[in-house]
Amino acid sequence: MSKTQKLWKLFLATLYISTFTFGGGFVIVTFMKRKFVDELGWINESEMLDLTALAQSSPGAIAVNAAILVGWRVGGFFGMLVAVLGTIIPPMTILSVISLFYKAFATNLYVSLLLKGMQAGVAAVILDVVCGLGQNVLKERSVRAILVMAGAFLATFFFNINVIFIILAAAAVGILAEIARHYREART
Repeated sequence: MSKTQKLWKLFLATLYISTFTFGGGFVIVTFMKRKFVDELGWINESEMLDLTALAQSSPGAIAVNAAILVGWRVGGFFGMLVAVLGTIIPPMTILSVISLFYKAFATNLYVSLLLKGMQAGVAAVILDVVCGLGQNVLKERSVRAILVMAGAFLATFFFNINVIFIILAAAAVGILAEIARHYREART
């Protein structure tokens, strides 16, 4: 496949995913995983997990951050540009239309019921992402990774700790683990 064909396929994939995905960044990440890992094989599961962690911990919308990272990984600078463009065109178009007819949408009973019904589907998709990515962490059999995952869950679910602090703590654990590993390797 030529570089141009790959970029075109990347653009169409991100455009399609962004057009038909409701519920935010984690839902888009699920569909990106299915497309770029499972279907096309452009990225492996471990890379997708890393890209998702980076997208989540970076400022901005997770969908755009994920598109930046996946696009860069798949096609370099131009891959990043086409992935971001494909990701932002649908919501910008939809938001533009909605803003024109906001009053009609805001008071429409059917639109309200439709959005309430979609919440259940979005929750199911997010749960699928969590279970899928969590399984990957468990497969590594890394005690540290499992403890960080469990600790992050406990901190957010039971203690309502801000996600920023959880991300910073997880990053600190990762940095300290790498420093310790380099120190051990230097001693041997």
